[in-house]
Amino acid sequence: MRYDFGSDNTAGMAPDALNGLIAANSGFARAYGADEITARAADQIRQRLDADAEVRFVFSGTAANAIAVSMLAQPYEAVLTHHAAHICTDETGAPGFFGHGVGLIGLPGYSGKIDAVALRAALDEPVVGHRQPAAALSVTQATEYGAVYSEEELRHLIEPARQAGLGVHMDGARLANAATAGFDLKDIPRLGVDVLVFGGAKAGANCAEALVIFNKSLTRRIDNRLKQAGQTASKARFLAGPMLGLLESNAWETGAAHANLMAQRLADGIEERSAFVLAHPVESNAVFVRMPDEAHQRLNALGWACYQFDDGSVRFVCSWATTEGAVDELLEAIASLN
Repeated sequence: MRYDFGSDNTAGMAPDALNGLIAANSGFARAYGADEITARAADQIRQRLDADAEVRFVFSGTAANAIAVSMLAQPYEAVLTHHAAHICTDETGAPGFFGHGVGLIGLPGYSGKIDAVALRAALDEPVVGHRQPAAALSVTQATEYGAVYSEEELRHLIEPARQAGLGVHMDGARLANAATAGFDLKDIPRLGVDVLVFGGAKAGANCAEALVIFNKSLTRRIDNRLKQAGQTASKARFLAGPMLGLLESNAWETGAAHANLMAQRLADGIEERSAFVLAHPVESNAVFVRMPDEAHQRLNALGWACYQFDDGSVRFVCSWATTEGAVDELLEAIASLN
């Protein structure tokens, strides 16, 4: 089975990330994030966001997201998000676990983007004592369906949420793909996001993600929170090193741009050479295809790992490591299904 397009998680570490890890392994360094490598990686993130923010590196996106939303909502409150968001569908209740009961309220919207009308309706819901009221909004950039919010679209979600007194979290597991598709990272703090998860793993790092806290009022005892959650690395430079390698070389951006380009090549080929149709616009590094179950099973039998997503479409994900040759081989296999 070939996992070239199974997920961007199936790719290895990008060369610059691996070089960053090797460089971090040289000599001795202060522990628990007090080292120069970690400081430099945090500065690289701050520069891209043009913001003075607290930055911490953690072991997984699930932990980063769950801790972030737990900072914005009390156990008796809930987080508004898209019903297909990762925190709803792929984190096994982690927001509620880390938040000691924090709930999730799923909202509709095409291609993983929250519908602004649905959000306003949720914000207008009366607060009653028998259900968890909304305390925060979580948005995903790029979305689970590969869509990229524009600054205006995000503003139309974040402004009413903030006017209603809600905090705002952004899941940026594929933020690099959104950035290279045209989204300005500097808009994130300007729009009023409180906490951002700055993605590393899908961009070519190991299993490192950065928790970026713009709202300094949330940072009180943050290191105690992370330590209790098992997210404080004693050798933090081994989380930050790969990120630093990607960021200082700009491979964080160039790898994502390549992944986006390969996704577009795949999408164009599917439209030109097969009878299948795209389920969603291709705006980042993921391609979703309407494909009968029989055709999907045949493609798997030909040795291509690809998975049926929540809406029934089949997902193909490109990464920094995707080659033109692999795309063309996959297109030949898909064309043979006609």
